[in-house]
Amino acid sequence: MVGKGGGDGALAGLIISAATVSTVILVILSGHIADAIGSARAVAVSALFLAASGLGFARVPSAGVGLMTVGFILGIGWGTFYALGPLLVAAIIEPEHRIRFFALLSGSMMSGIGAGPIIGRIATGWSMPIETAFLFASLSSLAGGALYFLLHIRLTNAGKILPHVNKISFGAARRVIASPAMYSIVMVGVGGAIFGGLSSFQTSYAKAHGFDYSLFFIGFMSSAILSRLFAAGYVVKKDPFYSLLVLTSLTLASILLFLMVTSSALGYLCAAAMLGLGYGLTYSVINGLAANEAPVGLMPQSLLLFSLAYFIGVFGFPLIAGKLIVSSGIQTMLYAVLLLAVANLAIVLFRVAYRAMRAS
Repeated sequence: MVGKGGGDGALAGLIISAATVSTVILVILSGHIADAIGSARAVAVSALFLAASGLGFARVPSAGVGLMTVGFILGIGWGTFYALGPLLVAAIIEPEHRIRFFALLSGSMMSGIGAGPIIGRIATGWSMPIETAFLFASLSSLAGGALYFLLHIRLTNAGKILPHVNKISFGAARRVIASPAMYSIVMVGVGGAIFGGLSSFQTSYAKAHGFDYSLFFIGFMSSAILSRLFAAGYVVKKDPFYSLLVLTSLTLASILLFLMVTSSALGYLCAAAMLGLGYGLTYSVINGLAANEAPVGLMPQSLLLFSLAYFIGVFGFPLIAGKLIVSSGIQTMLYAVLLLAVANLAIVLFRVAYRAMRAS
């Protein structure tokens, strides 16, 4: 979370983007790690890095190389923790139920991501230091890692996970990129950039318009979580392309609202909720498509590339967004995010038109 000042925005962009390097490395290596020690145990170990990063943000002075180092450690944890979660679901859930459980998994992830800023807002509201939120995040990471370690023990004792290959090779990556799954991989990268840009600099936007930034996270988180947990099961039963037309249009409309809303707190909240609905369900649908449209035998690799694209977007775009805010202001950054939303809608329109041409 950053303030209005350009210096704060640029610093936040650098810190967040520092995690991109380690995230890319760990997503690429996570399949190798999972093959070596098991997916659940690998996730449990990665939770230690997440906990360490929480402590780092709480203790390291708010400037200099130290915070960028903590961001790098954060990327190590995120790159493994979130990349291997879908692989673990795919390994223990029957194919016909995977899409619904992907939605449940991503809804749980979003609950943690969205809760952080709200906890920070509560801490400052109660005159507690902001470091309290980071300490809470660190303890939560340890709790999550412990649960994954217990899951590893239970699955090992039950013999439910058979050995299989998760690691990425250049040949496998080329085959996935050449398949229809690539559309979903590109879309999640663009969607991650939208989410990263809007969430990382929301305090700047809210302060510029006199809003309480916690309204954004309340509206976005509530909508994204509830839609993924309770509506995704219905949405994924429909034609995915037509569902994506509606959902990407909602995302686009929400960004237009952010551009137009300048004085209404209710409008600000509604725009955030609309973004959570459109973005949240789009993620669930394209996650399922990335698995279902992957080449035979390469579903794990497709899911890892899906996670890689997401992290590049969510961590990488804030660097660009921070520079845009410094040079041209928050509105220019919003126009850049709007173009990203148009790009995702264009991909869906192309897929719908291409399918119609092939069917005729």
